[in-house]
Amino acid sequence: MANSFKTNVLYLLMLITGGTLYAQQTVTGTVTDELGPLAGANVIIKGTSTGTTTDFDGNFTLNNVSGDAVLILSYLGYRTQEVPVNNRTTINVQMEADMGALDEVVVVGYGTQSRAAVTGAISTVSEEDITALPVTNAEQALQGRAPGVTIINSGSPGTSPVVRIRGLGTPNNNNPLYVIDGVITGGLGALNPNDIESVQILKDASTTAVYGSKGSNGVVIVTTKKGTKGATKPRLTLDSYTGVQYNPERYDVLNTAEYIQYARDIVDPDPERITNPAYADFIDNETNWQDEIFRTGIIQSHTLGLSGGGTNANYRFSAGYLDQEGAVIETEFKRYSFRANSNFDFGRLRFGETMTVAFNSQNPERNAGGRSLIEHAIKAAPYLAIYNPNNPGGFQGPNSALDAQDAENAVRVQTLGYALNKSIAILGNVFGEFDIIDGLTFKTQVGIDYFKFNNNAFTPSFRDDSNGGTHQQNFALITKNGGTSQSLLFTNSLSYKKTFADVHNLEVLLLAEEQELKFEAVNASSQNAISNEIDQLSLENAALSSNSSEYNRIGYLGRINYDYDEKYLLAASIRRDASSRFGANNRWGWFPSVAAGWNIAKEGFMQDTPFNNLKLRGSWGVTGNDNIGDYRYSSVIVQNYLYVINDGLVQGVTSGGLGNPDLKWEETSMFNVGLDVGMFENKFTATLEYYQNTSDDLLIDRPIPLSLGFHNPFITENVGSVETTGFEINLGYNDFEGDFTWSANFNLGTSINEVKSLGPVATTAFEGAFFETDNLTRISVGEPLFYFYGYEMDGIYQTQAEVDEVFFNDPGTSVQPGDIRYVDQNNDGTINAEDKVQIGNPYPDFTFGLNLSAEYKNLDLNLFINGSVGNDIYNTNLYDLEGMPRLFNSGVAVLDRWTGPGTSNTIPRALGNTANTQASTRFLEDGSFTRLKNITIGYTFNNGFLTETFDKFRLYLSGQNLITVTDYSGLDPEIGLSPLQGGNQFELGIDRGNYPQPKSILLGVQVAF
Repeated sequence: MANSFKTNVLYLLMLITGGTLYAQQTVTGTVTDELGPLAGANVIIKGTSTGTTTDFDGNFTLNNVSGDAVLILSYLGYRTQEVPVNNRTTINVQMEADMGALDEVVVVGYGTQSRAAVTGAISTVSEEDITALPVTNAEQALQGRAPGVTIINSGSPGTSPVVRIRGLGTPNNNNPLYVIDGVITGGLGALNPNDIESVQILKDASTTAVYGSKGSNGVVIVTTKKGTKGATKPRLTLDSYTGVQYNPERYDVLNTAEYIQYARDIVDPDPERITNPAYADFIDNETNWQDEIFRTGIIQSHTLGLSGGGTNANYRFSAGYLDQEGAVIETEFKRYSFRANSNFDFGRLRFGETMTVAFNSQNPERNAGGRSLIEHAIKAAPYLAIYNPNNPGGFQGPNSALDAQDAENAVRVQTLGYALNKSIAILGNVFGEFDIIDGLTFKTQVGIDYFKFNNNAFTPSFRDDSNGGTHQQNFALITKNGGTSQSLLFTNSLSYKKTFADVHNLEVLLLAEEQELKFEAVNASSQNAISNEIDQLSLENAALSSNSSEYNRIGYLGRINYDYDEKYLLAASIRRDASSRFGANNRWGWFPSVAAGWNIAKEGFMQDTPFNNLKLRGSWGVTGNDNIGDYRYSSVIVQNYLYVINDGLVQGVTSGGLGNPDLKWEETSMFNVGLDVGMFENKFTATLEYYQNTSDDLLIDRPIPLSLGFHNPFITENVGSVETTGFEINLGYNDFEGDFTWSANFNLGTSINEVKSLGPVATTAFEGAFFETDNLTRISVGEPLFYFYGYEMDGIYQTQAEVDEVFFNDPGTSVQPGDIRYVDQNNDGTINAEDKVQIGNPYPDFTFGLNLSAEYKNLDLNLFINGSVGNDIYNTNLYDLEGMPRLFNSGVAVLDRWTGPGTSNTIPRALGNTANTQASTRFLEDGSFTRLKNITIGYTFNNGFLTETFDKFRLYLSGQNLITVTDYSGLDPEIGLSPLQGGNQFELGIDRGNYPQPKSILLGVQVAF
């Protein structure tokens, strides 16, 4: 028995020893970041001194590693990671940048700077911020990410959002300047968001004045992704998601029974469609027209990227496909994008290129009669059917004589025939750099921004009612519009960068730049009264026109940046630009800037404090604006005018408008003070800004007497000024230690503008947007730009005595009990245009964004909230829902309209006084909102067969716009510029049935090989 016991013990020891030896294994792997392999990364077995570093290709090998060991991976500027071995023999790890530890390099105008040396107001939106929110347009990803940047999105697929940096400074174009890899372009619509590495938003004169004539509205600089030198192993990535988009919001309108009763109450005699028994079956419908125009759309996006490089070169290629079905029927946007970046290094000589090609296809929202689909949908009679195969075209609509109304069939408007906008965009550059001597570099660059479009529409003949429909077209209508825009940018620069005595850092830049832009378009339409099968142009009732224009700009820049040990900072620049949009008298403009900074944290007395950054900075400068139409300095010729000669009509031309050879630059003086704070190695960060911008010599179209006989009765002049002031706050917290890590970032920006002067016409207001022939917005001294103008509602007159009390000087007024009561602002005993006042402001008092990110082991969460406070919305849909000027379907609120004293003090009598529907606070609402813009939950697999095949494999579920908190009664509180009015600046904040943003739910995958 003793021998048996010894044998068993020996056998057990052998098992234990054998098991231990079996668990000792060799582990190999690769350490990378988003761009490729990391050479020199540390890999250590936790609890030991055993470790190694990665080689040139990011590879490592560790011997005698226990199966239950934990590897600690670290690299300067990246977050330290602990990775369990879990008996694996191959472990690939992608490191994540530690934003608190990096000395961030910031892209500025025509160069880069260390964040520590920056003296201007610059906000950075990182690649992580952009890709955290799946978007179809890169500009959408900027919303709520940077203080002072207001983004107003549209739900219409393929439509770019409205972008404003630090509010409004001019009644003209307030769009910022976009620069992609050094090429000036009109926007980011052609760029795949997955190709973006970072976005810098330049907001003050210290940063924007280097762009001279283009910098007054701020600058958005985009840097695209590139390959990594030394990454000999190519890296293949796939970013793909698919999901649904939908809009559950609806206006509460009358159903068929309610509508019929309402029609009987307000129309005398009752509509024949209701009273005639012949139509009893015809009106036996319950059509919810809003449900018919909205749908659940499918959205999908797929981007494939290939990057790599060698000792002297790097490259990145990508291809993307986006297909977004809108939440409104027959709206869709498709984009095929291709991008190539490459750089080559031959010692003192470097050259490279960037190129994007995008093919876009859009089916836009259509309108009829200047009305949106939503307006038609909420006004249409619910008893009408959608389709009628007996009618030409196959649809059913109203007959004014029978139905006493004429709201069109919204489904027919959107689906009969087609509207298709196609475009090709090419954006890129070729550059070369040569180091003349140490620190002195010459760079030359040629950039191109090419855009070709074809907007085609075809509407077959139709008649919406067999009894003689109000809406009918006895011919097929064909429209084809096309054109090209080509911008060439030539830039040559000489830069000198040197450090003296290890503390004196100097950078000097001299630059010359020329831009040439040419635009031409052809617009044609015709009819076909014979066939609905031919969508080609003919000479039948044809119309043809074309136009072309050229724009040229040339500029010279000098800039000096100096800092003493990144403690005392100084920057100065001066730019001189000439624009072809001004006459020879004032073609040139000077645009200087100066800035200074003091990083107090670097002083000796701050060494033992928790501050690692405490930088006080200030800047002043002047920027320009020439964003007006071409040739305003000169009279132009307008064609297609008919003159009577010898009793016959002869086609001729006339003068288009009165030129002004003294036109000159709009100039914006910018003053900015900022404070940057970083504590505990940037665990806590804060940025505070105050700015004051004053725009002078505003380019405004002043009306001239019609008797002068000009086709365009305006003259463009430099008159007046606008002042814009505001504060910006950015607060951040980063906790990157332990298994659970999280970060939070909150930003807030304010903007208040006031018109200070309108020059020699200071007492005159410039009228803007109109609705139902009534002026809604205007510009006048002492008020904000584009403010809402109208009457102030004060309830409803309940008795004749109340009417007489207000109209004591106007006893013949047509106002009766049940009509809207307006405030008599001047107490003159009547209500007229003298009682109109400012009733609202479409621009918010402040916007904000809150970004929360957290990770626990393999699980990640991103929560993004944004909002707008203090902006007003003029809701023209309320006019349709509650206005009751004549019979249309309406909101359920009209069931509680005024019918006698005390019955209502908010909804007037039906078919009341015409003043009831004039511009007033009745249709004005608070547009403030807080929105859960995005929530994303992801999981990254780091064990099993997936990690043996992929460097990265992440699945995520994402939702956008799922929760919106607002008092606005419309479908969406984000109201931009109405497409029905051509995106006019005066349209800001007017909801004409604008396309609402949908909610979306997406499932995505991110893979790297």
